[in-house]
Amino acid sequence: MSYIIDRRLNSKKKSTVNRQRFLRRYKKHIKKAVDEAVNKRSITDLDRGGEVSIPAGDISEPVFHHGEGGRRKRVLPGNKEYIVGDQIKRPPKGGGGKGGAASDQGEGEDDFSFQITQDEFLEFMFSDLELPNLVKKQLQDATSFEYRRAGFTNVGSPDKLNVVRSLKAANARRIALSGKERRRIRAVKKALDDWADLPESQQDQKAIAGLLAELEVLKKRVRRFPYIDEFDLKYNNLVQIPLPSSKAVMFCLMDVSGSMTQDVKDIAKRFFILLYLFLTRNYKQIDVVFIRHHTSAKEVDEEEFFYSRETGGTVVSSALKLCDKIIRQRYARSDWNVYVAQASDGDNWDRDSMVSREVLEKRIMPSVQYYNYVEITQGAPQNLWLEYEKLRELYPDHFAMEKIETAADIYPVFRQLFEKKQ
Repeated sequence: MSYIIDRRLNSKKKSTVNRQRFLRRYKKHIKKAVDEAVNKRSITDLDRGGEVSIPAGDISEPVFHHGEGGRRKRVLPGNKEYIVGDQIKRPPKGGGGKGGAASDQGEGEDDFSFQITQDEFLEFMFSDLELPNLVKKQLQDATSFEYRRAGFTNVGSPDKLNVVRSLKAANARRIALSGKERRRIRAVKKALDDWADLPESQQDQKAIAGLLAELEVLKKRVRRFPYIDEFDLKYNNLVQIPLPSSKAVMFCLMDVSGSMTQDVKDIAKRFFILLYLFLTRNYKQIDVVFIRHHTSAKEVDEEEFFYSRETGGTVVSSALKLCDKIIRQRYARSDWNVYVAQASDGDNWDRDSMVSREVLEKRIMPSVQYYNYVEITQGAPQNLWLEYEKLRELYPDHFAMEKIETAADIYPVFRQLFEKKQ
């Protein structure tokens, strides 16, 4: 059996084929290394690649070697202390280290480290996650196109000439135009064969000579038809097709009342950034809408969203109503995939929690692909959490909620929200 290996080099003298084979082969170990890197790295640095390490023992190849025991007769080059016949005490077992561990005998072995790109890092980070309810909406304002084969045409540039199709057309033309002559040629040949079967004394040489002359004339007529004509040329027809582009809008809703400290806002920011990075893996065009609220809601820019602080109470329904208004005015359901992420410490005006649930249930949930709520608190669940639990029962596939206590919980909670469904 023959094995063909593609050793062509890509940019910077790297073999993409071999690299992809390596990533597939040690996917489990690289995935573990990436998860460990995520826990140590700031969320704001997640969109870059980096160096990952794999224990050398995990990438070792099986080899045949001599087992322990037995008698060996060998003199190594450069030996000045021993001669053939000398007996050497066997070294104790357990010598030699693995993975860089120190030892008084043998040699250590460091972990294998290599660089992975930004795309590879994100691919391994999101490998076992999925975007819930990913829906391709109708094409609108497409900005990219591609050319696709759409049959053949009689005109075109030389580089699009289809040789096989052209030769078939030429052969069909010759057969069609010379059909009468070819039928006569077959008849003449049959008559000559009939004369050839008769004894020589019975053959009519004059008739045979006439048939041979007619056969030559017919062959000349057939050869007179051109082997290929301009009419026979066929060109590949390419048409421009717009590429479907998925569009998504991500709504970020956050409480900015006095109970939301800057530390809580930083945790919410990291969760929003992680969600945004995940959406970029599934959509080409993404809009982000920031809505902050205390007793009233307001659409703001990112700087004001994360760093502005207000005092007063909390009315969550004001943000939900504004979110619903923006969706209906700017993001038609037929064109956009709508995702909403809400972060809060759970504190809300008691009478407003029920209103918030009703706004979500009747006006927002029918228009969104996915709604996730994270409550950033170390205390017991608040009244808003209790009302939202009723929504989770109604929309188990479209609504998710989790609790975050510290920054270390962000990534595990995110993975739990977007884990692949069996």
